[in-house]
Amino acid sequence: MNEARRATGISRRKFLRMGGGIAGAAALGGVLAGCGGGGEDAGGAVKITLGFIPDEAGGLQKILDRFNRENRGEIQVEWRQMPASSAEFFEQMQAELQSGQSTMDVIGGDVVWPAQFAANGYILDLSDRFTQKMQRDYLEGPIQAVQYEGKTYGVPWFTDAGMFYYRTDLLEKSGFSGPPKTWEEMKSMSEKVRADQGTKFGFVFQGAQDEGGVVDALEHIWNAGGDVLDGNKVIIDSPESAEGLNLRRSLLTDGVAPQASGDYTTQESQASFTNGDVVFMRNWPFVYGLLSDPETSEIKPGQVDIGALPVAGAGDTSFSGLGGWNFMVNAAAEDKIEEIWAFIEYMSAPEQQQTFAVESARLPTLRSLYEDDEVLDKLPVARLGQEALQNTRPRPVSPVYSDMSLEMAEQFNAALKGEVSVDKALAELQTGLQEISDQA
Repeated sequence: MNEARRATGISRRKFLRMGGGIAGAAALGGVLAGCGGGGEDAGGAVKITLGFIPDEAGGLQKILDRFNRENRGEIQVEWRQMPASSAEFFEQMQAELQSGQSTMDVIGGDVVWPAQFAANGYILDLSDRFTQKMQRDYLEGPIQAVQYEGKTYGVPWFTDAGMFYYRTDLLEKSGFSGPPKTWEEMKSMSEKVRADQGTKFGFVFQGAQDEGGVVDALEHIWNAGGDVLDGNKVIIDSPESAEGLNLRRSLLTDGVAPQASGDYTTQESQASFTNGDVVFMRNWPFVYGLLSDPETSEIKPGQVDIGALPVAGAGDTSFSGLGGWNFMVNAAAEDKIEEIWAFIEYMSAPEQQQTFAVESARLPTLRSLYEDDEVLDKLPVARLGQEALQNTRPRPVSPVYSDMSLEMAEQFNAALKGEVSVDKALAELQTGLQEISDQA
């Protein structure tokens, strides 16, 4: 680092203040990477606080330690661990930002938060820093999730997507060479497998009255050609949405999925599948990692593959619900934006995303890492689930999404259980969601 300073004639902090730190990841990487380090003495360094959930695998701490060593005396990052529950984290973060007293500079937050925080002025517009050219290196879905009213309010960190798991061994024994493309094909295939081999259920999914159930229902709506919002206009009450939710309901009435699916969370559906009782499952990428653990799974990775979620009809496009987390910047921390941006660029760079993927099984948001041999080897779901990851859709981007989600959770669950008709649920949502949107 001393040689780099002599060559430029300026310190790194001055370099950042002059704007050199936002010229691009390559230029910044040359300055940051030259710093050796060790020790805990931050000296006169600018301190940045990152808020994020626990990471028991240890990948994040490894990256932060590396950053702090390389930037000793200039920038030091402290990790403030927030509640593991996204809902609890959101409530706490919202209260802090509303008070204007939050000490958090960088928020590692859920993909559904940017619009809500941006509309209230809680986070900074990063459009001039996270440029269109830089965004082309990322998967499309995560980029959509950080956009609000034509501006960019975050940088995608890691991603997640709804995935369609299927038992290759069971399908092969019943004469099938690949997964179903439509829900009707899935029903007929599961019926044959169950008749041939005595498998208990054809399909499990998340139907509970919670956020997981909302995403699951939205996938059925999208994959039948429907949607929730067109700008600020609610368009959920449509024939396409009705087709998607009726198909979802038929999974119970036709006996393909257990009746208890109306209360199944991620964990219940995962347990049923890994117990070996099910042919097909909709769930998140983390489930694949459990297949290698004999204490949590009766089936092995070689017996399972991942495909695109089925659609309503042959001409429909398969979409998966987007999950994941982004970097956002507290508006109250604008005086440290150069150092904060240097940190975000570092964390978003291929080397750090690769480390997080390999060490903590977090799926990267950079397209290039889906061709990285180490990522594909250590995180097989990145290879098997690429079709789902390439076709994600964010939940409705709205500053009142949390209120909308509660309405959708209630009506989607009631329609699934048959407590109300699908048509009635959609009519209620059309009115309720529009009222929420108009009040915002």
